[in-house]
Amino acid sequence: MKHIDVCLTPDLLHLHDVDNTIVVVADVFRATSCMVTAFAYGVGSIIPVATVEECRNLQERGYLAAAERNARTVEGFDLDNSPFSYMDERLDGADIAMTTTNGTLAITKSRSAVKVLVGSFLNLDAIANYLRGQSYDVLVLCAGWKGRVNLEDTLFAGALADRLKDEYSMMEDSVLMAHRLYCDGKENLISYLAAASHIRRLQRLGIQKDIAYCLQHDLYDVVPVLRGNALVKMEL
Repeated sequence: MKHIDVCLTPDLLHLHDVDNTIVVVADVFRATSCMVTAFAYGVGSIIPVATVEECRNLQERGYLAAAERNARTVEGFDLDNSPFSYMDERLDGADIAMTTTNGTLAITKSRSAVKVLVGSFLNLDAIANYLRGQSYDVLVLCAGWKGRVNLEDTLFAGALADRLKDEYSMMEDSVLMAHRLYCDGKENLISYLAAASHIRRLQRLGIQKDIAYCLQHDLYDVVPVLRGNALVKMEL
């Protein structure tokens, strides 16, 4: 039987063999939620890069560029890290360079996997449906916060494990823990996450609407996949 596992932070990725595995990267607040929303609204591609310098170089080459550090937009860039910024018809077909504190770093660290997919609650069902037809094991890579574990990405990992529990076995403690947390909190994720560290960071910035939006399930039938150095929308 296929296995699903969870890596709770990119700092632990070296403990996992991803060469024969599909990696699903989750940065619920807010990078992967932005990416899923962008593709749902017609963006052509997103190049995820680890550093602001790489992103600025791509901006100078003509890409629209989004840069976030510590939940704030980096000065001089075109887009921020709110999913609502990507609901813009002017971005239809656009190629975007993006760097964020945690999410894009997690994606770039996963390049040796069989496939790298972008996951969020917004496309949870689409990701699960795609994975049911695959023959590889799955690793959910939680982007976390600067190497630390966070609750929201762990809950996403548990939600995906819950959707796949009939097709994938859960053998390791990290996935069992994530699944238990999700089952405990799924009836009201906003309340369950009320004391989470990144919730507090975002609330201090006055963007509660982003929090509520990113916790919605199954809004989009979109699966972003890394092809070369760019994310594109998979044809399902």
